Amino acid sequence: MPSTDTIAAVATAVAPGQGGIAVIRLSGPAAEATGRSVVHCPGHQEWGSHRVVYGHVIDGEGRRLDEVLLLLMRAPRSFTGEDVLEIHCHGGVIAVQRVLEQVLRQPGVRRAHPGEFSQRAVLNGRLDLTRAEAVSELVAARSRRAAELAMAGLDGGIQAQITALRERLLDQLTELEARVDFEEDLPPLDGEALLQQLQAVRLELEQLVRDGERGDALRQGLRVALVGRPNVGKSSLLNRLSRRERAIVTDLPGTTRDLLESEIVLEGVPITLLDTAGIRSTNDAVEQLGIARSEEALATADVVLLVLDGHAGWTAEDAALLARIPEQIPRILVANKADLPAGVFPHPVDVQLSALDGTGEADLVQALLERCGAAGTDGMLVALNQRQRDLAARAAEALACSQEVAAQQLPWDFWTIDLREAIRALGEITGEELTEAVLDRVFSRFCIGK
Repeated sequence: MPSTDTIAAVATAVAPGQGGIAVIRLSGPAAEATGRSVVHCPGHQEWGSHRVVYGHVIDGEGRRLDEVLLLLMRAPRSFTGEDVLEIHCHGGVIAVQRVLEQVLRQPGVRRAHPGEFSQRAVLNGRLDLTRAEAVSELVAARSRRAAELAMAGLDGGIQAQITALRERLLDQLTELEARVDFEEDLPPLDGEALLQQLQAVRLELEQLVRDGERGDALRQGLRVALVGRPNVGKSSLLNRLSRRERAIVTDLPGTTRDLLESEIVLEGVPITLLDTAGIRSTNDAVEQLGIARSEEALATADVVLLVLDGHAGWTAEDAALLARIPEQIPRILVANKADLPAGVFPHPVDVQLSALDGTGEADLVQALLERCGAAGTDGMLVALNQRQRDLAARAAEALACSQEVAAQQLPWDFWTIDLREAIRALGEITGEELTEAVLDRVFSRFCIGK
């Protein structure tokens, strides 16, 4: 728990030769003193809260390590609620690490743990738990739609919805507990009406869980494997969907020797397309390695596009490939070359497509998103993450138990058991029921500096 020590970490991405600036963040009682110790500021600059000063980071021997700007934010007007100092230095790797090393040499300063800045913000009342998680999701967003949902959480959308549901349950618990203690002095309680209100909350929670599952596709993206026998148009399809020439396209079978990846966004959903080597029997050692990687991609994909030659029709090789796709992985049968006369297929295909002229591309995108449960995310206002969904589902299950309690006509105190469990689970989502185990579980997944 904070905060007798001061923490420090790089708060921006660091890569060789990348980024004009980097930010080193400090939080804690020694933040300002550390800045004054490691940075020499020429002239008579005022060290005021929320003011920028200019100087040079110096080492123990007085040598300049970097030219920097400092931003001091004194408590409680800071992200963590503590004294916070940001050192804006040059980007890259070496300059940043030299400045950070100098900072960590100062008394009372240590390297921050993953998510520790956000954790302190929660403990000091600057953020609630759902907003802290939204910060992490916003940084990790891979599409505009994912960023919009993260901002909805950061603006308090998840907190407001869960709090409203929890307060409705608290009102019902208050009524029940009053009946347990003073039933003879109060008017009768309508058990049927009570059950309906509890089940209405349960249905809303189940909808939030379903929306959150669809939201996972926006956050994490989908891995889509393009599989098919050689020369059916997998590489042409990858090039069309990615809008650039990622794969070599020829009339020769076996052209793709390795696993090609292309990152695209379809309807707001990040997609990693995996163009696999055509799976067939071959004596070519290099092609055999590509085929082995193709089979690995089958096992790890979220959905498999089995690309068929729509002109040649169904073959025994297609049947063998279909049998290789793991049963639990969704698959879409795509008949390519729709611009040519159609061949014969014993099974109906899902999409008729021409990778050459784009016919059927919209149908393919729609089928892909529907098969992965990622369609229809435009109307979602918020999306619970996995931790939040688990707790919402636990609350919904507890409320479902009240149906059995009502059916057995048990006393009111039996109703309160499951109701308290639901209230406790929702409180853990928002941080009302905050424990050290909850904090560790949430913030251990954050990056250092966040």
